[in-house]
Amino acid sequence: MMLQVSKILYCTDLSKGAEEAFKYAAFLSKCTKADIHILHVVEKLSSEARMTLETYVMDSDQRKGMLKARKEQALQVLKEKQEEFWDSVPLEDLKVRNYVKSLDIVESFPMEAILGKSKALSADLIVMGTHEKGLVETFLGSVARNVLARSRIPVLVVPLAKKEH
Repeated sequence: MMLQVSKILYCTDLSKGAEEAFKYAAFLSKCTKADIHILHVVEKLSSEARMTLETYVMDSDQRKGMLKARKEQALQVLKEKQEEFWDSVPLEDLKVRNYVKSLDIVESFPMEAILGKSKALSADLIVMGTHEKGLVETFLGSVARNVLARSRIPVLVVPLAKKEH
């Protein structure tokens, strides 16, 4: 029996590793004609960060505006990265762009948002990238590990390609 992939959830943290992972999501979509749903999670502020924000920004509308701006900025960066990607794709592969069905920015805890979105979409595959070695890798590494451990569908974790010297 052949496996059917009709919905891919591509998760991005807007890093180089995530850009590399999108190449795989697009390739798989081209091969299977699967829809691609893009998700970026703006991590929820910790209780301490929210208290600090409330302490220094007294106006609640201004606080709400600042929190909204985080999501809007992420959306703008994501759209720019998408344009850069599609501008670099050979003309014969541009039709794959039509398979991108949604682009969502949510404020949540990454693992919960990814698993919840994959379930809501009835996705067949989750595609996500990794960072270069360093402090930030610990965070994404834990997200990828937790998604792998708790997902009920396959997860493709794409490492950042090493640069040859």
